[in-house]
Amino acid sequence: MACEKINNKLFAAVFIKRGAMPLALSLLMIVLPGAAHSATARINYLLHCSGCHLPGGQGNPPNVPTLHQELGRMMGVAAMRTYLVRVPGSAYSSLSDEELTAVANWILEEFNAETLPADFVPFSAAEVTRARQESLSDPLRYRIEHWRDYEQ
Repeated sequence: MACEKINNKLFAAVFIKRGAMPLALSLLMIVLPGAAHSATARINYLLHCSGCHLPGGQGNPPNVPTLHQELGRMMGVAAMRTYLVRVPGSAYSSLSDEELTAVANWILEEFNAETLPADFVPFSAAEVTRARQESLSDPLRYRIEHWRDYEQ
């Protein structure tokens, strides 16, 4: 293909310089749908979650929990499965159910891959839609009752 001969950096620079980033993202979604889906979830995480949880998911427990490792372990406890999408920051975000589903699955895969149960099934949009209707008014209390308190 002729496109393969174009220097990728030059190609990207032309798109960015001319303000055609939406076109570039659209092309990416057509050519690499899996990569674009993951990129979109990451971008939505950065736009909607990283203000509190920071770009690397570190957080500041107990008010802003870390998104690393522990969420994966929580997925093995039935009462905690939908916790991630029921906390106020998720449940009341402006993300659509489909976008929130992608972000939640991205968080679990990106920050918790080693601690997810072997039989883990990613969230579905229908599951997220139902869970958001039962948002948690006190996520810390729910966490303590169904999981455990933060280690001090």
